[in-house]
Parts: sequence; C-alpha cells; structure tokens
Amino acid sequence: MPFPTHRMRRLRRSERLRNLVRETRLSPESMIYPIFVCPGDKVRNEVGSMPGQYNLSIDNAVQVAREVEQAGIAGILLFGIPEEKDDLASDAYDENGIVQKALRAIRENVRDLLLITDVCLCEYTVHGHCGVIKHNDVQNDPTLKLLADTAVSHVRAGADMVAPSDMMDGRVAAIRRALDSEGFLNAPLMSYAAKYASGFYGPFREAAGSTPKFGDRRSYQMDPPNAREALREIALDIEEGADIIMVKPALAYLDIIARARDQFDVPLAAYQVSGEYAMIEAAARAGWIERERMILEATTAIKRAGADILITYYALELAKIL
Repeated sequence: MPFPTHRMRRLRRSERLRNLVRETRLSPESMIYPIFVCPGDKVRNEVGSMPGQYNLSIDNAVQVAREVEQAGIAGILLFGIPEEKDDLASDAYDENGIVQKALRAIRENVRDLLLITDVCLCEYTVHGHCGVIKHNDVQNDPTLKLLADTAVSHVRAGADMVAPSDMMDGRVAAIRRALDSEGFLNAPLMSYAAKYASGFYGPFREAAGSTPKFGDRRSYQMDPPNAREALREIALDIEEGADIIMVKPALAYLDIIARARDQFDVPLAAYQVSGEYAMIEAAARAGWIERERMILEATTAIKRAGADILITYYALELAKIL
C-alpha cells in the first residue's frame, strides 16, 4: 500500500523544503506594470476604486518607470488619458499625443525597461467606444487604419512593443503591415487575443475615463460563456502576426489560460485587471482577508494556469515581497 511508505507531507514540513519543490514561481522579470498617464505637471491623483494606483503626469510617470526598472520588472504598459477627446480619437495617433510625449520622456530617462503601449481608441473618443461610430454602431474596417496609425506613432515615439486591445477583426494584420511598411519589422506585437466583455473592468474605466456613453462593448469583446471561440481568436491573431497572445481578465478565465497554454506554443500573457485588484483591496480594507497572502495566491494561480507573462497592478509590490 502507498501509505505509510509514501507520505506527501514529508516535503511540506519546512519553508525551505516547500521552496525547494515549488512548481510555480513568481518573478519580477516576467511581470508588466500598467500605468495611466495624464496631462499636467506634478499630477498624482489616486483612482478612487483602485487604492494605490494613480493617474500620473509625465514627470511622475518617469519617476514610476525608474522605480519599475530598479525593481527588476520587465516593463510598463502605458495607457493615455488625453486632454481632449473627439469622435475619431485624434490624440491616439497624434505625434504629440499624451502617450507619445510620455514615451519620449521615459525613454530619455530610463534605458533598461520595456515600454509597451495599449493600442485602442476608447480612452480618446468622446463616445467611449473602441472604434469609429456610424449609426450608433462600431465600424470594424474603418477603425483598422486608426489603430495602425496609433501603433506606428507609438513605436516611432519609443515604444518597444504595442498591444492592441480593441478586439476589431483583422487589427493584428493591419498593425503588422503598417509597422513593417514603416521599417519597424522588429517591433513585437502583444495581442489582447481573448478579451472578454467583462464586468471586471469598472475601476479601469474610472481611471481612464473610458465608459461608453451609449450601449456596451459586447458586440466586439468576447462573450464570457465562450471558450472555444477564444481559441479561434487566438489562432487568428497568431496567423496574422501576433508575437505574444493575451487572455483578459485572468482569474475568472483561468480555464482559458490553461487551454491556450496547452494548444499554442507562443508566449502567453494574462492581465490581472482592475476589478480583480479592487476586490482584493476592498476585502483587505474591510479586514476580511489577509492582503499579502491573497495577492500572492491570486497571482500564483494565474502563473500556475500557464501564463508566461503577468500584467498586474501589484507588480511593484510583488517585486518587494519576492
């Protein structure tokens, strides 16, 4: 009989033994830290629903980027909050847009850090949707050129990688063609390949001011009950030229992360989104959970499911804990 010869508790008796045989490990060099950049000077406005996260003016974004670099974290993911919005998201692809200015400033001051940019239009449009609107509907194909122009302007300003999050059909191919035609053949593309129409994005929309003024995003983001569809989305993005694929959100979609890891042999990212962060913070402030323990448990679960890259608002704190 296995027992008493086999005693599974033998390797759990001390911290050193547990560390020795640990199967899943968190490391700062596999993490990305998202930040929100806004106009102004010396701005550091805390996001009400995301305690500890801030809208940062460029000078403060540079300082945070230095901290991220010193912590050994792989990179930052930049989201822009423009001074003015319009129907066609002009600031998204303006050479002097908020993200483009931030990229140049950070690149001047920080050398050993990946600068990754979110490529979408929702933060820049007056209507809050991720594309061009006609007859109250998001137009897929006219949106592709604006996304491609945005990606090119980001790389030209200093981005190491672009990450389209819009979920328009064909956007990976459009961006890849545009980057290659401008000579940016070596700029990687990390696609939000399986991005679900989730209720976990609420705090982010407060931070970025990107709540849709009408309707919702269910006609272009994925339906939460669907798993096989996610694998089709991922396969199409890889075929179109995505170098890294992403699942978003993370904790409610661990099964999608695991299935993607099993099926596709490309680097896989997962985004622990604003709502996941906000739930931990709210429960911890109420005294219902052990905060640090829950941060470690939740982020370890995402890695254990198969994510190579973890995008998390806890990256800086995790670097200190680890």
